[in-house]
Amino acid sequence: MEHWPLFDLVIRTPRLELRPVRETDMDALIATADRGIHDPAIMPFRSPWTDLPDDERRQGLARFVWGCWADLSPDAWRIPFGVWIDGAAAGMQDVAARDFPTIREAETGSWLGREFQGCGHGTEMRAAILHLVFAGLGASAALSGAFWDNAGSLGVSHKLGYEPDGIETLTRRGRPDRSERLRLTHDRWQRDRRSDIRIVGLDGALPMLGLD
Repeated sequence: MEHWPLFDLVIRTPRLELRPVRETDMDALIATADRGIHDPAIMPFRSPWTDLPDDERRQGLARFVWGCWADLSPDAWRIPFGVWIDGAAAGMQDVAARDFPTIREAETGSWLGREFQGCGHGTEMRAAILHLVFAGLGASAALSGAFWDNAGSLGVSHKLGYEPDGIETLTRRGRPDRSERLRLTHDRWQRDRRSDIRIVGLDGALPMLGLD
């Protein structure tokens, strides 16, 4: 799209591809979410959007994406990427920051359809977004967080070198619960930096993120 250069951005790994979500991607991503993301007995997300009735959940996902694009500015941005595996919509991976040109820290979040879990795809998509954050945008640190019992997310973070960064109490389904904060510095990422991840189309998007 000529006037929205972020849509030219693509991150490719040997196993998957991340692309900023377009309106034409939404039906496929919603269908993946409809087939299930997690055991209904647990809630891994801060906002329990997967508990919503079907129509509200579907419309909420679309509103989330539209809201990210509507609110994006050089001072504060969130980029929602669709995760594509062999042409199939597998989930979403986002990255967000405030005052990034000054603070140089970004936070990630994600979900992955259950049919794509257990094969290392969660680690691969996080590695892809970290490559954008550090190699592409020049961040000093990447942040993440997960409830204490979200073994999948915490496992990905530990595997990629994140270190504990404190705890916080958040509301989960109407009750307080412990969330663990994690931080990955550029120097720690650099130790295990991968050489097989490619970023395409970043230059035109940099001014939208407050970068030269």
